[in-house]
Amino acid sequence: MKIVTTAAFLHLCFCASAAVSDSDSTETALVAAPGDVAELPCYTVGKATPLRTTWTKNGREVMTGEASSPGELRLEVTNFGSLKIKQVMLGDEGDYLCGSTLPGNNTFHARVSLQVTSGPENVSASIGPATALSNGTLIVFRGSSVSFNCSGSSYPSQRLTWAFRGDSSSNESLASNNGSWLDFRMEDVQPSAQGVYSCMAHNPVSDQAVNKSTQLLVYYVPDRHPECMWAPAQDSSHVHFNCIWFGAYPVPTLGWGVDQGDQGAPGSGNVYASEMTESLSVTLNRSMMSDGQTVRCKAQHLALGPGPEKSCSFTLKSPYPEGEPLATALEETNVTLTCTELVSIPPANTTWRKGLQQEDIIPGSKYVLSEEGPVLKLQILNVSKDDEGVYFCRSENPLAIRVLEVYLTVKKTSSAYTGAIIGVFIAALIVGSAAILAKTLYFNRHRICLGDGFGQVDDDRGDVLSLVESDDEQIFQDAVPRLPPLTNGHQTTLVQIHRIPSSDHEDTETADTSPQQQEDTVQTEEPVDLVTF
Repeated sequence: MKIVTTAAFLHLCFCASAAVSDSDSTETALVAAPGDVAELPCYTVGKATPLRTTWTKNGREVMTGEASSPGELRLEVTNFGSLKIKQVMLGDEGDYLCGSTLPGNNTFHARVSLQVTSGPENVSASIGPATALSNGTLIVFRGSSVSFNCSGSSYPSQRLTWAFRGDSSSNESLASNNGSWLDFRMEDVQPSAQGVYSCMAHNPVSDQAVNKSTQLLVYYVPDRHPECMWAPAQDSSHVHFNCIWFGAYPVPTLGWGVDQGDQGAPGSGNVYASEMTESLSVTLNRSMMSDGQTVRCKAQHLALGPGPEKSCSFTLKSPYPEGEPLATALEETNVTLTCTELVSIPPANTTWRKGLQQEDIIPGSKYVLSEEGPVLKLQILNVSKDDEGVYFCRSENPLAIRVLEVYLTVKKTSSAYTGAIIGVFIAALIVGSAAILAKTLYFNRHRICLGDGFGQVDDDRGDVLSLVESDDEQIFQDAVPRLPPLTNGHQTTLVQIHRIPSSDHEDTETADTSPQQQEDTVQTEEPVDLVTF
């Protein structure tokens, strides 16, 4: 229980002396809380002990006492005339008037205004929905909606205020009112809303204030998935996998692991590393990896709600170089061997090698190496017989080594075959000429048989001999000489030669033959003697 009025306070209240007269008086204002002890002064300490003192409240007498009055009641008049209230209660507030009778029949008056106040008390602040940490700090997530509530009790009145102090602001007032309850709502919370929120209850009568503060953190994660990358190690059978995920608050937990086959959930297999960081690297060797295995980086964070996890992964694949296994080139020409490797993960290191010992090929005046994306080309300049042999396209990644064998055959140039080609040409020419000659003889066989030989083949081609019997020896006398009469007395026989068209024109000339010409056949009523020309 507090004692609001003390002897020292009384000394301060009555430091000025009042003259002993009916007009002497003082005025004092006091504030007390329920349960406190309040002493209302009547006059300045140092005066003579009053013979009688009377206290009235709002015009009504509340206590009368003498200097020798015992102090056993809740209200008591002290030796100096003060009114002592041992346990202040609500309702004791008001204006009190003191009248004291001093020796010499003099009086003294004092006026005291007593104000009874309580609170602020039972002040509480709540922020939600939110997650509380062990130290009392509250967590909300970016984009959520949050309500702020503040309450308390105070008599006779109080003022409630919500204030915010963040990284970019200090003691910023968000909302306030007079009453026992104050709330407001914040939509679409952003990281800038992170800071300390204070609910303050203030009693303007007693000037008492109570403050409740809560730290609020705004958690958030980026919308994108983590990024998985790889980097070669010095040892070609090892590989560095790196996973980064920036833009989350607080720092996320990243973990590298391998999926447990097709039946397991992502990241449910072996875990290689896990750490609270924005960037996590892990080094794996060939014994820890296999073809078709999925290596995954998974992110964990309180701001990740239900739904697909945030992760990235690699499905490992062994290299598989492809190309033509056989190649042919002529001496003193250039040849290009091609090898393609585009399936390996991590990407393989592909090189060309020569010979059974797989010796490295050094680019220079003989060999030219070039890359076009996944295609690796080896150009061999001025090919010679020494370049013939096996070449290897070798692809290696941390999982395995695969090679493509290409055998190069080198042949002599075309000048070496010139004689053979000419011989074949001459032989073909001879055979063709013989065929043409045979065909010519075949189509002129009737001329040969009639004795004209080859001299008249072209001029008399297609001629035929027709014997016509006629009484008029003058019909063909211009065309054929008359024959001498035969001794046997038969009529003269004329010989008429008609040209027989070649096989190419036979049908045409037959169609053009007139009926008269068709009658020009060998006609005789008597035997005809054949004449040899």
